[in-house]
Parts: sequence; structure tokens; C-alpha cells
Amino acid sequence: MFVQEEKIFAGKVLRLHICASDGAEWLEEATEDTSVEKLKERCLKHCAHGSLEDPKSITHHKLIHAASERVLSDARTILEENIQDQDVLLLIKKRAPSPLPKMADVSAEEKKKQDQKAPDKEAILRATANLPSYNMDRAAVQTNMRDTELRKILVSLIEVAQKLLALNPDAVELFKKANAMLDEDEDERVDEAALRQLTEMGFPENRATKALQLNHMSVPQAMEWLIEHAEDPTIDTPLPGQAPPEAEGATAAASEAAAGASATDEEARDELTEIFKKIRRKREFRADARAVISLMEMGFDEKEVIDALRVNNNQQNAACEWLLGDRKPSPEELDKGIDPDSPLFQAILDNPVVQLGLTNPKTLLAFEDMLENPLNSTQWMNDPETGPVMLQISRIFQTLNRT
Repeated sequence: MFVQEEKIFAGKVLRLHICASDGAEWLEEATEDTSVEKLKERCLKHCAHGSLEDPKSITHHKLIHAASERVLSDARTILEENIQDQDVLLLIKKRAPSPLPKMADVSAEEKKKQDQKAPDKEAILRATANLPSYNMDRAAVQTNMRDTELRKILVSLIEVAQKLLALNPDAVELFKKANAMLDEDEDERVDEAALRQLTEMGFPENRATKALQLNHMSVPQAMEWLIEHAEDPTIDTPLPGQAPPEAEGATAAASEAAAGASATDEEARDELTEIFKKIRRKREFRADARAVISLMEMGFDEKEVIDALRVNNNQQNAACEWLLGDRKPSPEELDKGIDPDSPLFQAILDNPVVQLGLTNPKTLLAFEDMLENPLNSTQWMNDPETGPVMLQISRIFQTLNRT
């Protein structure tokens, strides 16, 4: 009798219970080496009465091992899937995949995502390319450039004036006089009427004076500052460059004693250096307290806020632009002088009015003041001693800038 080769080498025959999703049940015989895909095809033929309506039906159905709830892999055999005799398998139609979105739907979804996405730098530049420039920004840039150049000139002129005045045999006395003028100037800065208003409200005079100096002589702002800092332990601390009356008296006495005892050139130079330092401390930059608070509330650090205000002459808007921009010029650049060999600086030094003015300690005092408080330049322009010097410097600067 002829026996087929596949029958001889066939594996163990298993009887499997098949349950279809429509409720049909039957027994299916299969050997252990039958692939799951072949078994699934036979099951589908059973359901379709011996023919498949759609070749894709095999891929759209799956066999599940009922006991373990496992989905059987088409590529593996019954043995590899560990199917035992009399096991129950479920023939289930796979869930149809969700239809692909139409192009219109895709475009709408992408557009929504793009609308929600923050614009990048290039997008901002493209969107604002046709907008007119903000006048204040252009003016601020020009002003900052001009102020930076003038500041460099002042730094260099201060160095020259100090050297010239130090050669004067009466230099110590001259600078004591300049320091005295500085003290008088500080006293004149306080608006007496504004101070009287605050003291009549019950505020101590020293606190009221400090509040007015910090708030540009504005009574409402000074009053608000006094109320806000009423519990501040440092409210009575003098501003930089100021000292309590007792300390001033002691300093004056010490200065007189030192003047009487100074006998050598070295002691005189030391005293002159101390006076220079005292003048510089009194002209130290004072950041606008309100501007500092406002900028710090934006998240900036206190040091960088003070640097920004110093670079921008206490102008809050310009300081904010500086903090958000490239931060040019840097605070370090403020203390750099102009190139001594530049035509501009040489033209200023060659002017006879400037040469004569540099030997006057009041001119040095004016330079120091304007260096940290540019808004006071008008005061020195109107001064009969320093005005002509400032006028000549301004004319030379404008003339060379135009050419």
C-alpha cells in the first residue's frame, strides 16, 4: 500500500475547539507543526464554506488562545505556541484601523498646532520687517552712543586735571576748598520746602532728607518711601559719601590736624589722594530706588539692575532695553577713557580755555559730578567758572562728530 511521505513524518494530531465571533463552533484537527496562519486559513474556509471571499481576510482575523487570552502569532507553529489537545481557540476579526484623515483635516490640525506654537526669532523678524522703527529706540541708541563717548572724554579729562592740580604747591588747600564746595552743593540739593512738608508730617529731618534725595525731591514719592521703610533697620544709614554730623566734625578736625602736621611732599600727596577718594565717594552713582524695585520685579538680579541703571543714567525704560538686549556698553566700559592720541581728545587739550579750566579744582569737581550724574550738566554749563570749559568741549565734540 502506498503511503504519502507527509503522513509518515507528520507530527502529533491535535483536536482543537474553534469558536467564531458569530457563535459557530466546531472541531479542527491539526498537527503540531501546522503554522498558526495555515490553521487560521482553514478556519476561515470553514466559515466561508470552503472558499475565501477576500484574500485579505486572513490578515484581518486573529486566533486567540482562550485559556491564556494570548493572540497567536501567524509565523509560529502550534507547538511553538504551546497549544495542547482539546484547547479552545477563538477566531476573531481584527478591529478595523481608523481611516486616514483627509488632507483638509490634516491641514486644519497642522494649522492649529502652528497657531499654538510660539514664533521663533526669524518669524518675528519677518512679521515685523515692514513695521516702522520705534522712535524712542533710535533716539536712545544715538543718545547712548553720544553719552558713552562723552563719558570717556570726562574720564580722561579727570585724569589730566588730577595730574595738573597735583603739581600745584597749594593742591591740598585747593582740593579742600573743592570738597567744601561739594558739601555746600550737597546741602543745596535738598528742597527746603519739600523737607518742611515732610518734617511737619512728623518725619525726622535726616530721614526726610534721605527720602527726598532718593526720590528726586518728590514729596509724594518720598512720603511713600518713608512709610514703606519705616521698619527698615538701615533707614537711618547715610547715603554713600555722606556721614553723620559727628563723623563729619571728626573728619574735619582730623583734616586740619593733618594739614598742620603735613611737612613732607609725600604726606601732602597722601592727603590729596584721600580728598580725591572722598570727592569720588560723594559723587558715587545712586540708582533710582523705584526703578531698581520695578526692574527686580521683572526677575532681574539686583546687581545687573544697578549696572543697567548706571549705564543708562537712571532711565528705567532704557535700562530695561539694555537688560533685554546685548548689554552694550558694559559697566566696565564706563570707566575707560578715550584714546589719548585720538584727534578729538587732542583737539580738546589744545584748546586754551580748556587748558586753563583744568587747573581749576571746581572744573574737576564738575567733571566728577557729570560723570555719575549727567543730568547735572546743565548746572555746570550755567556756572561762570566751569561753563566756558564745558561749552568749548561740547563745541569741539559736535564739530568733530559732524566731520
